[in-house]
Amino acid sequence: MTRLARHYVPDQPQHVILQGLTGPAFLDEGDYLYFLACLADAARVADLAVHAWVLMPGAVQFLVTPSYESSVAMAMQAVGRRYVETFNRRHGRRGTMWRGGYRATVIEPDRYFLLASQIIDHAPVRSNLVDEPGKYRWSSYSHHIGLRVDSFIKDHPLYRALGNTPFERNEAYRDLGAQSPDQLEVEKLMQSTLNGWVLGSAEYCEWAARTANRRLMPLLLRDRPPRTRTTRAFAHAG
Repeated sequence: MTRLARHYVPDQPQHVILQGLTGPAFLDEGDYLYFLACLADAARVADLAVHAWVLMPGAVQFLVTPSYESSVAMAMQAVGRRYVETFNRRHGRRGTMWRGGYRATVIEPDRYFLLASQIIDHAPVRSNLVDEPGKYRWSSYSHHIGLRVDSFIKDHPLYRALGNTPFERNEAYRDLGAQSPDQLEVEKLMQSTLNGWVLGSAEYCEWAARTANRRLMPLLLRDRPPRTRTTRAFAHAG
């Protein structure tokens, strides 16, 4: 099925993937630290709330909420350009290191936000880089369980709702991640993001398409009989 163009729905979170082209995107600790510095600066300038992140040798993933339609594109372009220039200079490389542009899609917060955050934080385990997410330094997992504070992260309301205190939230998030996310859910998120399909219930997808005033689902799904139940409640879900 055809990949859809990137889209934006106000106040709704997005899952973002930036894939490496050839070779690892990070060769030493300095690369990881510099990428995070670039991300923090770009997110601030673009007014992009970063909720979860992971830096892998071949790809990076983020869970974000853009304030404006251009927020994600502005941040990703700034990070990619600035990081590649410095990476190439440090390591004597030339050319781009990313496979095309970034991929992104809107996700239904109530159903998928915490799951997407867990999928991102557990990516190093699925890739056999570590056997526990807390052993991998270059993800937001340690922030979410209270072992570290990532100053550029803006905790989402659904994360804050896990508990009344930071300790309660940390423990609840740790409990959620006691087992790695189901592989079918991982594949569903990745397929949606790589193809630009909004991820959510049928009602949410229909609401998001009306809000964005464009098609956000594969034609096969779009051609299902329309639902009649109201989706007004999704308007402030993010």
